[in-house]
Amino acid sequence: MDRFATERTPSGARYDEILSGADDQPKLPSLVGIMTAVLLFLLVAPAVSQLMAALGWLLLSPGGEYADWLRAVARFDIPWGMLSAHLALITLIPISLAIVLLVHRRHPEWLASVRPWFRWRYLLISMAVAFVVFNLMLFARQLGQPFPVLQPQADYWVFLAVTVLTSPLQAAAEEFFFRGYLLQAFQTLLPRPWFGVICSAVLFALFHGTQNLPLFLDRFAFGVLAGILVVRTGGLEAAIGAHAVNNLMAFGYAGLYSTIAQVKATQVIGWADLAWDLGGFGVFALLALLIGRRLRLAVTTPPAGGGSSGTWPRRP
Repeated sequence: MDRFATERTPSGARYDEILSGADDQPKLPSLVGIMTAVLLFLLVAPAVSQLMAALGWLLLSPGGEYADWLRAVARFDIPWGMLSAHLALITLIPISLAIVLLVHRRHPEWLASVRPWFRWRYLLISMAVAFVVFNLMLFARQLGQPFPVLQPQADYWVFLAVTVLTSPLQAAAEEFFFRGYLLQAFQTLLPRPWFGVICSAVLFALFHGTQNLPLFLDRFAFGVLAGILVVRTGGLEAAIGAHAVNNLMAFGYAGLYSTIAQVKATQVIGWADLAWDLGGFGVFALLALLIGRRLRLAVTTPPAGGGSSGTWPRRP
């Protein structure tokens, strides 16, 4: 187990500074870690998705051509498609934790927060606040317009079960990867408060594939606000809460009024859509910051000699 012993986490460090050490610390581990993380994302997630698609073909025996099955899975025409894609993205959690441990020699629990691992109360409160804020914005946006006709799609309840069971983990995985590992790693390359936030937000938006400018800016802005929350609150909880609720609402409501495949295929939004989304994200971010202060959340790692030592394995 000694080969997994980790370096001590810096005391009094912000979340984005956790992977930092001395000022003259070589940048090579971070460059290697970032490239490895991106490469593993591009290799592992598609491989898991394809394996899940093949497993579904064998288990469900849908008939027809295998190529048609693959297209249906990729489009989210069937619940197995959503399950496959979400399980593929969930692999970002072990990828992020492994790189922190093996490349940076830091205990993976510090990827969640500065007090290490999750502050569950704040996470649950963040999800509740996001649910209220995002639904109020959705209601306000609908005022003066005809209310959409309720027409649940085929297999809606199966889709809903998959959404509830996997979307929170999928959202957490993206936060671990982008606002967690990549934000911390970029910050070691240029120790400025904005650098890790901006770089991780750009990659987050780019990795969502084909999109018009407003949709790119929508995702970039969410990444920036989530990154600011992570740094200012000392952990991933608020970002995960907002991301999970956003995905649950997007897929849950889509299946009631149109189809989940239509949401999955979205590549274009308008400037008004961007403005509404920014309003909702902005209100949530402000409330999450205020609640974090009210709860007196720690925003830096424990001082030297206090709290967790930051080494692993733990010594008796």
